[in-house]
Amino acid sequence: MTPPRIVVDSNVIISGFLFGGNPARVLGSVVEGLAECFTSLAILDEVRDVLQRAKFGLSPEQALAFVGEFQLLCQVVTPRKRVRAIANDPKDDMFLECAMEAKAEIIVSGDAHLLELGQWGSIRLVTPAEFLKMIGGQHGVARYGAKPRRS
Repeated sequence: MTPPRIVVDSNVIISGFLFGGNPARVLGSVVEGLAECFTSLAILDEVRDVLQRAKFGLSPEQALAFVGEFQLLCQVVTPRKRVRAIANDPKDDMFLECAMEAKAEIIVSGDAHLLELGQWGSIRLVTPAEFLKMIGGQHGVARYGAKPRRS
């Protein structure tokens, strides 16, 4: 069976790296080869920018290191088509654009604006818990989910 092609939104990426739980298991499933992950430069930039917010207490170098580690898990695509599907939060369109370019089947998200779509074309939008059920369980706990050391 071919692993599903997925795009992971920024809140799942950040939650997975910093806090564990199902978002970390989603990232772990990619490490284990149970899913093929795609991202874009726009998504990587957003993750980096969010991680540099004071509430996370990370240095710019730590934020960049997290982004670099995530980038190694994924294939980076450059979306060629713009999408205008999420009127309430147009910035979320970048996940649809990435998924469309990558020919992904699934976007894993915790974002209400994305999840309320349910399906966009042939792309399913699911929560981390739903994705884990789809691939058959709890994966990747040991690899991700530990809080980083603060310097």
